[in-house]
Amino acid sequence: MDCTEFWSTSCVPCVNGTFMDVPTGRRQCFPCTSCSGLKNSLCTTTSDTVCEPLEGFYSLRHKRCEPGQYIIHKVVFLSTGKRVKTDCTEYRSTSCLPCVNRTSFMTHSNGLRECFPCASSGLKINSLCTTTSDTVCEPLEGFYCIDRRGSRCVEALRHKRCQPGQYIIHKGTALTDTECSDCSDGTFSNGTSTSCQPHTQCESQNLQLIKPGTVSTDAECGKDYDSTIVVAIVVSFLLICVSLTVIYFFWMKKKGCLFGKI
Repeated sequence: MDCTEFWSTSCVPCVNGTFMDVPTGRRQCFPCTSCSGLKNSLCTTTSDTVCEPLEGFYSLRHKRCEPGQYIIHKVVFLSTGKRVKTDCTEYRSTSCLPCVNRTSFMTHSNGLRECFPCASSGLKINSLCTTTSDTVCEPLEGFYCIDRRGSRCVEALRHKRCQPGQYIIHKGTALTDTECSDCSDGTFSNGTSTSCQPHTQCESQNLQLIKPGTVSTDAECGKDYDSTIVVAIVVSFLLICVSLTVIYFFWMKKKGCLFGKI
């Protein structure tokens, strides 16, 4: 009660949820501030609640980027399909931009400034990329996956090609690369077969070895001519040449004699 000329002012303390931080003549205490979306130090009977933004809030709750956008500036609880354009602060909300459809995507909340690029190289598409999900791909024929995320492949490489002199131990699959091994002595492969082949044995076929085999090529064989036959042919040819020469000589001599008589 108020003071009079006969008694002093009578006071009562503030109750919980109210406060009075300065001397006043008020008959009621101030109600404590409610910190909605804010973290605080509690109100007492002599001080108000002290508030500041919670994580994910500025003066209001931070904006959530919509599907098709990615976060340019990091913020908590950002929606899929967007990227951050500008970070939120205690005075402004997060600014977001959508990912480019069929080019990039964002599948989860994050603080990235760029969307992820849609997968493409060495892959065939099962379902197209959207702003909220990546392309669902599997390796093309002749490729294998080197980066699998869940049920989808995001990067693939071409299968190794075995070199001449090697053979294929295991053919490449969509998940594994081709495995190669070297041919042993006496065998060959051009690199495309699953086993090395033995060199042709010319002698066993009554043929003459023309060119020895290598690890990448077979031996070359040819007919084996009897040396006596070759000699006989050469001698016969020489005899024919000599005979023709002698005949020609006598013919010319005889012709010269006839010319002399005339």
